[in-house]
Amino acid sequence: MPGSRKPPSRRGSMADMPKDLREQIMRLEEIFTVDQQKLKKITDHFVSELEKGLSVEGGNIPMNPTWVMSFPTGYETGTYLALDMGGTNLRVCEVELPEEKGEFDIIQSKYRMPEELKTGTSDELWEYIADCIQQFIEYHHEGEKLSKLHLGFTFSYPATQDYIDHGVLQRWTKGFDIDGVEGKDVVPMFEAALARRGVPIKTTALINDTTGTLIASAYADDKMKIGCIFGTGCNAAYMEDCGSVPKIRHLNLPADMPIAINCEYGSFDNEHVVLPLNQYDIIIDRDSPRPGQQAFEKMIAGLYLGEIFRLVLVDLHDNKDVHIFEGQNIEKLRKAYTLDASFLSLIEEDPFENLSETADLFSTKLSLDCTKPELELCRRLAELIGTRAARLSACGVAAICKKKSIESCHVGADGSVFNKYPHFKARGTQALREILDWPKTSRKDLIDVRAAEDGSGVGAALVAALTLKRVKEGNLAGIRDAAGMT
Repeated sequence: MPGSRKPPSRRGSMADMPKDLREQIMRLEEIFTVDQQKLKKITDHFVSELEKGLSVEGGNIPMNPTWVMSFPTGYETGTYLALDMGGTNLRVCEVELPEEKGEFDIIQSKYRMPEELKTGTSDELWEYIADCIQQFIEYHHEGEKLSKLHLGFTFSYPATQDYIDHGVLQRWTKGFDIDGVEGKDVVPMFEAALARRGVPIKTTALINDTTGTLIASAYADDKMKIGCIFGTGCNAAYMEDCGSVPKIRHLNLPADMPIAINCEYGSFDNEHVVLPLNQYDIIIDRDSPRPGQQAFEKMIAGLYLGEIFRLVLVDLHDNKDVHIFEGQNIEKLRKAYTLDASFLSLIEEDPFENLSETADLFSTKLSLDCTKPELELCRRLAELIGTRAARLSACGVAAICKKKSIESCHVGADGSVFNKYPHFKARGTQALREILDWPKTSRKDLIDVRAAEDGSGVGAALVAALTLKRVKEGNLAGIRDAAGMT
């Protein structure tokens, strides 16, 4: 019957696509698609790499013991401070854990991290942080006589921890480059700056944001078994048994005692054994500050998604057999790291059949006027890169589930890509379904990835509470200054 036909889907518009662009889309689909068989192969290799990281010899994935030795019960109580030292802001929180299960009250202040501090001296850094904490305390507790306050410090930089109240900075990241801190324990430097101000604070726990995400999420939901970050970087933390961690066996801890492991698994498959790298991934790695490192992260983290997209478009423009952005100056597109994951998000979110928002984006950001077929290609490329990132990210979660024989649980996820990138969660869940062979009849997600609780604030405060509880119980594994905490 005339007039009753469905309007053509966007995919149907490929018929209007010039042959050269259509062929390129097919090539891109081939090199960016990760099928079920490949996902399973990656996950199996991931499991063996997680195990290698726990061994005495170690491996690519650091698998750092965090000295967080239990999940919260949800009934922890008390008032604790948390300090979150990020790349752009410093956040100071006071977290009150009331009697009610899984509840908390938080007051917090943010302080800008001045750019000049990032390349200044060690003293300037710790003095500034101590100043911010002193301001926070004086503002919220004016005129009060304070007894000792216990603080959880979220220090999201690569650090080696032999104890929970200690952490040796391995190397600065996030634009910091301060002499005299790398290779040293950051806790005494921080505490010395606090002591000079007479602020009665004890650093009870130093944690990574991923560990905090795991603990904060488990406090509010006891089905939580894994904490993840999918943002500028990628990482996960989960609870292991001490008996399954050969590299701490010399401490003779009970085999069934839990210990949270901060995987730092952005470095999975640095040897490029199993990850499906294409020519653009190889360029990303070659031109990065640390070639040969963070192989997994470079395929799925927000920092790199826009750059992969940019490299493809430049390559297509420079290919004389492909006609794209013809007669236009692509100078802005040639600038490395000029696009980030939010650029791809906006393309994928464009609701219009004619992709008018995408056209505006290219015009304002890159000074390029795109034809309809060019816009279609860009949309498909964004989908391919975003989908690959989500599907690969599921391999790390699936590997932890396989290693721990977890058939069903909740996973707390945080980070800008998880929270803001369209369809990331749904695409990741579909990959989990394929990797773990969930029954076709199962409508429910057996591994349910949910938005996490505040790991770097509430999580840090909870870890301080859990550490204090351990001191009182006499379980002093991985605690250096137990006497100073009482």
